[in-house]
Amino acid sequence: MASYRIAVIPGDGIGREVVPAAIHVLEAVGRVHGFTCEWTQFDWGCELYARTGRMMSGGGVEELRGFDAVFLGSVGFPGVADHLSLWGLLIPIRRTFDQYVNLRPVRLLPGLRTPLANRGPRDVDFVVVRENTEGEYSEVGGRLYRGTANELVIQQAIFTRRGVDRVMRYAFELARTRSVPHVTSATKSNGIIHSMPFWDERFAAIAAEYPDVRTDQYHIDILAAHLVQHPDWFDVIVASNLFGDILSDIGPALAGSIGLAPGANINPERIHPSMFEPVHGSAPDIAGQGIANPIGQIWTGAMMLDHLGESTAAACIVTGIEAHVDAGQVLTRDLGGTATTEDVAREIVARIEQTGVIEPPH
Repeated sequence: MASYRIAVIPGDGIGREVVPAAIHVLEAVGRVHGFTCEWTQFDWGCELYARTGRMMSGGGVEELRGFDAVFLGSVGFPGVADHLSLWGLLIPIRRTFDQYVNLRPVRLLPGLRTPLANRGPRDVDFVVVRENTEGEYSEVGGRLYRGTANELVIQQAIFTRRGVDRVMRYAFELARTRSVPHVTSATKSNGIIHSMPFWDERFAAIAAEYPDVRTDQYHIDILAAHLVQHPDWFDVIVASNLFGDILSDIGPALAGSIGLAPGANINPERIHPSMFEPVHGSAPDIAGQGIANPIGQIWTGAMMLDHLGESTAAACIVTGIEAHVDAGQVLTRDLGGTATTEDVAREIVARIEQTGVIEPPH
């Protein structure tokens, strides 16, 4: 029987509620499909920071190196500035383990309503491939004359040929696995004079290696508008760190709730562990009430299993989520219901146990 060592970081806010719910589902699918997960919990996050001034304890990121994957809930909570929590936990893990692909699928599930008029599940089904280790989220820069009338702030964006090419190749390879291979590039080369024309040049060069994949590109402002007006135009979107971050929040909003959206930080070469986290944040306004939607975390768990090679089990979870949402009987408040976090997890577990083995999609 296969066994996987998983580092668990519930993190902050609702992460401490949705992560245990997702683990309940992952253990259930493991029983059905013949594998186990060995969970090791790390109580890192803003509570630790409030006590010690550090988001991580002990040996920090290096303690995660020997695990098969990292399963993260959420980061951030009032009282700790967002830039401190993000740069103290999430970004060091992404960069130490070269998790240069941030993968965020967006799907409108049957049974859910989108805020878009006259749109259905066939219209909202795309993936955002976000460059995850460089770009606009750089530490290069600084502040001078702090607190004076002459205060000066410099923030540098960093784009390397290696970094841009590899995330674009990942997007093209992913597109080849989908029904209609199509990659859209997010750019802003009319306003950002150096990095974005470079991005466009590299997109053209990589696209030439994939003549079977249809391509187009849009400036980020009109691309955001097109996502709302024409979501059916898109299949795989490749974007820089900042642009990808924004687009992958717009997408789940179109799909009914950001609480549904899964995500992954991937080291495609598998030299280092990859980290799996939902798109949603720590939602401090509802934390501790047991009403957070766990589907984003559960679906993220399915992405983790797929990455580990348990594709049949991953497909079983996604099918269970689809059936659960379509039934519309046990839904959390963000989807118009009254169910608790644990109610939803139990319902999905029951569907997995009833369904059994499901062949993965081809």
